[in-house]
Amino acid sequence: MLKETTELGLAIMTPHELAQIVIHEEELFILDVRNADDFANWKIEGRNITTINIPYFDLLDGVEKALEQIPDHQKVLVVCAKEGSSQFVAEEIVAAGRGHIFYLQGGMKNWSEHLEPVKVGQLPDGGTITQFVRIGKGCLSYMLISRKEAIVVDAARMIEPYLTYAADHQVKIKHVLDTHLHADHISGGRELCEKTGASYWLPPKDADEVTYDYNRLTDSVDITINNGQVIIHPVYSPGHTIGSTSFLVNDQYLLTGDILFTASIGRPDLAGQAEDWARDLRNTLYHVYRDLTLDLTVLPAHFGQMTELDQEGKVLSTLGHLFSENPGLQIADEARFRSAVTENLPPQPNAYHDIRQTNMGRLLPDLEQQREMEMGPNRCAIHDK
Repeated sequence: MLKETTELGLAIMTPHELAQIVIHEEELFILDVRNADDFANWKIEGRNITTINIPYFDLLDGVEKALEQIPDHQKVLVVCAKEGSSQFVAEEIVAAGRGHIFYLQGGMKNWSEHLEPVKVGQLPDGGTITQFVRIGKGCLSYMLISRKEAIVVDAARMIEPYLTYAADHQVKIKHVLDTHLHADHISGGRELCEKTGASYWLPPKDADEVTYDYNRLTDSVDITINNGQVIIHPVYSPGHTIGSTSFLVNDQYLLTGDILFTASIGRPDLAGQAEDWARDLRNTLYHVYRDLTLDLTVLPAHFGQMTELDQEGKVLSTLGHLFSENPGLQIADEARFRSAVTENLPPQPNAYHDIRQTNMGRLLPDLEQQREMEMGPNRCAIHDK
């Protein structure tokens, strides 16, 4: 429930409330008051969301320009980078007599960091797989629970949601896995292990330059919880990185990391190895995955468009459906495939080189620097233009 917070009738909208609006395809009009470049790079999107951009400095002397464009009888959300500018503009709009006006709590900073937990699958002994949807950035992470134990996969930098979820379900996190060395976001894997005593696992071929200890994630070692009731079998699947590894869970689910998404495939260029890794990517997608059962439920590490979320907020598909419909799996010619994954790609993620260095332990940015590094969309797929 959205609550009024000022005598003028202005209300705060939390990132969770905004996420529910996006997931349930509710109508919303957004006035984004960031500068034009930031808006063009990254904005809030949804099936029934209308967004306009009027920079804050254009509204300092009056909000008439905004009043001319925002609807009278529709919920209006004012958005800025960190909250302050949007609160000021929203108050001015309310003072001019408009109702149904909200501003986003914490601005785009909080929207980028919000994790929305959504259950996506069942495991033995009443266990579950929960997908943590970082809806503002398009990142997906997972918690697998069986009885009193849990595994976390591709943890985001903000580890509190995983700790809270584990505490609420009275489970102990035993293992934390990264499918690869990430370049679009800072992994929370090691910090989560420090807080919980869990074991941290990373593919060794991605770990040549890391400065910390880790467990070697190879296809010769299965990872289990609940006395083997839940079994994660690593499947070496290079192409996005040289070490990229997928996880086959109880022969039911395939966690594909950044190799295969529901609407695209992973890009091979974020470590400067596009030409070398294009062949690995093709082999993984067209041979390694082809040898797997087609009724596996695919759970990726990212999504690029809000249309990839279903009506409950889940991002998933079956492997068979993706081989029929995913455009990245329809390129039979090897030369055309190489061209598709190495040329005319979307812009690379913000600060991807520094993010990789941070995930190696070679950079130690403070919290504000980490937030700045992660700002913007993930752009890990070849089709996310």
